[in-house]
Amino acid sequence: TGKRVAVVGSAPSELGCAAQLNKAGHEVTVYERADRVGGLLMYGIPNLKLEKQFIERRIELMKAEGIKFVVSANVGQNIKVEDLRRDFDAIVLCGGATRSRDLNVPGRELKGIYPAMTYLPLQNKLNLGDQISGDTQISAKGKHVVILGGGDTGADCLGTSIRQGAASVRQFELLPKPPEGRTADMPWPYWPMILRTSSAHEEGEELTIEHRDWSVNTKFFAGENGEVKKLHGVKLEWSKDSSGKWTMKEVPGTEFEIPCDLCLLALGFVSPEHEGPIEQMGLKLDPRGNVVADENYMTSVPGVFAAGDMRRGQSLVVWAISEGRQAARGVDAFLMGRSDLPYMKLF
Repeated sequence: TGKRVAVVGSAPSELGCAAQLNKAGHEVTVYERADRVGGLLMYGIPNLKLEKQFIERRIELMKAEGIKFVVSANVGQNIKVEDLRRDFDAIVLCGGATRSRDLNVPGRELKGIYPAMTYLPLQNKLNLGDQISGDTQISAKGKHVVILGGGDTGADCLGTSIRQGAASVRQFELLPKPPEGRTADMPWPYWPMILRTSSAHEEGEELTIEHRDWSVNTKFFAGENGEVKKLHGVKLEWSKDSSGKWTMKEVPGTEFEIPCDLCLLALGFVSPEHEGPIEQMGLKLDPRGNVVADENYMTSVPGVFAAGDMRRGQSLVVWAISEGRQAARGVDAFLMGRSDLPYMKLF
């Protein structure tokens, strides 16, 4: 077509978008700030769930199809936004929701407390053959590990900790324990918020080193010589008020303390990083801090599109891939006046 498109990022949404744009006949260049292509797929998801050889094979196929990949390219820093606006007919931003939710309690500053997405990429890099210095390496070997957060990322931390040789692993969730099956307030076809046990949990139970609990609030951390040694928590009681809203209160007498040499915060993600392209282009944000885009995935700046977690907020890989593919259709229609790429309404 003679049209050039820049895709910023190389995680699920970006790869889905780039593949579709390439099929439409556009010249596609993917910019990735890390030293390898793949984003979350390469560095965020552990090998126990996704072996990297499959990502590498897919990337090689995309290269053979004509898609260009540029690594160590941090758009907004060593790659200027103005250059992309000048050199490309459209830009697609799919940077994901990368700002981790933190925990504001006393003792948070102690060494040994890390966001999950600081911990997991280091092990993935080691598996890929990278050299990690002793100052930056985080290992669960021989440690009493506490994981805060009961979702998929927490399970990834659990599986990785087990493989590193943790002495024990405790996983705490603030919310109450989900039911084992559907209830009246989550009928089919709505996604059921039920209890899910991952392979990592099964491994931990089999080795008798893992325990998970719900309705737990972290009160503070205690340490020695600047390093975390204990976590202090309390059990919670959840109930609905007269309006049907869930409320929580601490249960007196349930306060506890446990050994904690390593604490991993898997508390979810709040929004994309605003520093860089979002601020430099002046993109409109919604109240949650996500990029606002119309039904064709175009942002408040004509010719600039957004998809995946950057637009919809923290979600699943399958949603990110689907959003990237749908955004490609919006870009194609913007460039050509129409598009034959498949469309599925996701809004």
